[in-house]
Amino acid sequence: MIDSIAILGLVTLEGLLPVVITTLVFVVIGLIVFALAFLIIAKAAPFSVRKEIEDDQNIALAIVIGSVILGSALIIAAAVH
Repeated sequence: MIDSIAILGLVTLEGLLPVVITTLVFVVIGLIVFALAFLIIAKAAPFSVRKEIEDDQNIALAIVIGSVILGSALIIAAAVH
């Protein structure tokens, strides 16, 4: 009886576990892609990215890194959808 109750009318309780597992898989994949993108930028740059953003207040570099993160997020969101 409880298994047939719909949560917010979208997913039944019996179908909830696969949705949660799929969501967690995509979260982990997204975090790995974000970390790899940041590591590639940090290794490719001939300077310390952390020092440039934190100490020197380099707004342009922060915008570029933010753009890479947003681009990766759009790609992952398109893959999920």
